[in-house]
Amino acid sequence: MKVIRAILPLLPLCGRVLPSRLTGLSVALLKATALEIAILAGHLLLYPSGIVQERRSTPSDPSGPSSPPGDPATSVSPTPLPTEPKPPVVLLHGFIDNRSVFVMLRRSLAQHGRQQVESLNYSPLTCDIRTAAELLGRHIEEICRRTGQPQVDIVGHSLGGLIARYYAQRLGGDLRVRTLVTLGTPHSGTRVAPLANAHPIVRQMRPGSEVIEELRLPAPGCRTRFVSFWSDLDHLMDPLEAACVDHPDLLAQNVQVTGIGHLALPLHPAVATGIRDALDQSDECADAGARSDQGRAGLTVA
Repeated sequence: MKVIRAILPLLPLCGRVLPSRLTGLSVALLKATALEIAILAGHLLLYPSGIVQERRSTPSDPSGPSSPPGDPATSVSPTPLPTEPKPPVVLLHGFIDNRSVFVMLRRSLAQHGRQQVESLNYSPLTCDIRTAAELLGRHIEEICRRTGQPQVDIVGHSLGGLIARYYAQRLGGDLRVRTLVTLGTPHSGTRVAPLANAHPIVRQMRPGSEVIEELRLPAPGCRTRFVSFWSDLDHLMDPLEAACVDHPDLLAQNVQVTGIGHLALPLHPAVATGIRDALDQSDECADAGARSDQGRAGLTVA
């Protein structure tokens, strides 16, 4: 990226000024910060295009959900590769965001055989994770009826992943959600930005909140497979491991992403590849009638 190339002249200076043990981290942090700034600037331009809820496809429309003219998600129409029918993929954005954050990921999924991909917007005025999870459940029931599929896969960024987890784990949504992939989601709560506590949904994302404690309760027999991507440079996770799923009753895999920050998780092509691999692994497990093992993995992208 041009932003990354622009900071390369600064790297030797970092090596001279900082202790050797900190140089690697500082260079990675500098790159990640520059990338976050570039992504934020680009996302602000795309944000208006994602405010309106996307139009839903019908079973007679094999081309998938349509979008308003000029929608960046459909400005380039890739030709999907031949593939067997797969569960719909539902994309759920983070706090004070909208579906425009998934432009690149949606295109990547479509190019690799995911023919039914839908992005859901929840209201920026949402003040309760439980209420948002109930609304998500109604959306998923409608998607299953419309597509004829018994289950969906969900990819949730930040707060979107927490809403989807609450639905799958606490509201019986594991019957409908085959795989939940979360990106930078505060599963254990995050302490960052204490001044934001004025917003009730931010308070629900704090360690020890009622919602976080509910997610710690036993969940025997939960059928959803969880895959959590967490970054070692995520400035919104405090501690960083808060973005990991840590529950004895859940089938979960935590994937550490090295070299990028919070905003880059739904946009970086290497993470998109990891998401596709996670969904494909669920396909393979379903075909074999087996479930994958719980564990950790790593992904270096910068």
